[in-house]
Amino acid sequence: MGGDDLAAEAAALKQKIRDSRKEMCDTQLINETGDIESIKLTLRVRKTLRGHLSKVFAMDWAEDSRHLVSASQDGKLIVWDAYTANKVNAIPLRSSWVMTCTYAASGNFVACGGLDNLCSIYNLKTKEGNVKVTRELAGHDGYLSCCRFINDEQILTSSGDTTCALWDIETGQQTTSLVGHGGDVNCISLAPDGNTFISGSCDTTSKLWDIRDGLANQTFEGHELDINAISFMSNGLNFATGSEDATCRMFDIRSDQEMAVYGGEHIICGITSVAFSKSGRVLFAGYDDFNCRVWDLLKMEQTAALMGHENRVSCLGVNEEGVARGGTSPLYWKLG
Repeated sequence: MGGDDLAAEAAALKQKIRDSRKEMCDTQLINETGDIESIKLTLRVRKTLRGHLSKVFAMDWAEDSRHLVSASQDGKLIVWDAYTANKVNAIPLRSSWVMTCTYAASGNFVACGGLDNLCSIYNLKTKEGNVKVTRELAGHDGYLSCCRFINDEQILTSSGDTTCALWDIETGQQTTSLVGHGGDVNCISLAPDGNTFISGSCDTTSKLWDIRDGLANQTFEGHELDINAISFMSNGLNFATGSEDATCRMFDIRSDQEMAVYGGEHIICGITSVAFSKSGRVLFAGYDDFNCRVWDLLKMEQTAALMGHENRVSCLGVNEEGVARGGTSPLYWKLG
């Protein structure tokens, strides 16, 4: 079978998938939620966490909903106590060009990475009481865009080299390379069950991967430009994306397709970050125009806005108690 025949067969299979998706799409979300009342939220700034000397590029909440870690271009990784707004640890980084950070569910480790192409893991619970580098994971050929702990033994990374990777922290070795995107992989989000994850890429697609076999089982299309942010809903069946095309989109894994688009003609800037509320009813999205918009997922309308930053909202996160935090300078809000 020649190259032309293979290309024709691939095109036919893609069209078959599109036709199957259309058959599954028997209604629209807005048609099924017409009787549901819109929600109105009151949001207020609760605390401002001060300590970084330059732009905050990434943050991640700890499982205890009290602590969080932030990474800044000032060359510091700071662990905060959100109750008191005090710094618990200020960790100097070898490279100030950090792009991502993450907190292990156990609370024992934090990790970060960026333009140094490394994923650096720090132990917060050493016997000596000081914070030190546990591992520096080297293997990506491009910048590290995102990292997420699976547990204290494994961590997942994504990179500008178009791949994602699964690592054994104890040995420092890459155990699985996940290949499939046609552009930089900008973001990843782990499913609640820990067996699958989703990735978003500059190739405008998102993919669902199975960590156990290293394969991409589903590819989701719809965005017109780079996908910068991605987040699983707590049910593990839906996820949201944020893109340079100025829209957020929600996808359904079961029906293998897009469910809704959140945007408008008045929004002309890219989205940097997305996170679901604890209930799954609203989506927080950070934008380049200094705002964080709050979308009612069922009514497909903006229900609130978080205004308080003086620069682009580079990252945001929602903890288990429903507190939303984000920024270029760290602020966090309480829903009330």
